Amino acid sequence: MRQRSTELTIATPGQGLHEFTREVVAWVAASGITEGLLTLFLRHTSASLLIQENAAPAARRDMERYFAAIAPESRTYEHDDEGPDDMPAHLRAALTATSLSIPVAQGRPVLGTWQGIYLFEHRRAPHRRQVALHLIGE
Repeated sequence: MRQRSTELTIATPGQGLHEFTREVVAWVAASGITEGLLTLFLRHTSASLLIQENAAPAARRDMERYFAAIAPESRTYEHDDEGPDDMPAHLRAALTATSLSIPVAQGRPVLGTWQGIYLFEHRRAPHRRQVALHLIGE
C-alpha cells in the first residue's frame, strides 16, 4: 500500500463553480498509484467541493441561482464580519461538502462521463483556495 499527498491552490475570480478536474486527473496519473481511493479536502468554510455536470453550462448557472435563492445575501444575518456575502457563504458551504472521496482505477479517478470536480466559491471576491489531496492504493 502506498500513499501520496499534495495541495492544490485554486484561484477563483469570485462566486461560482470552478472546475479543476484536469489538475486532479494529472496529479493522480503522475502519482504512480493505479488502484485506490482519492480524498479531496477543502481547507475553508465559505466555499465547498462538488462533483457536478461538466458539459452543460446551464446546469452550473442553475445550481448557482438555486444556492443564491436558498441562502441569499441579507442584512438580517448577525455574522457579517467580511461583508453581506459572508454568512450566506457559510450557509451554502454547510449545505454542500468540504470533502470528496473518489475511487481510482487504471490510474484515473473513476468519474462518470459528464462528471467534473468543482470548487464552489460562495464569496463574491476572488480568493485563493487550498484543496488537500490524499491518494492511497497500489
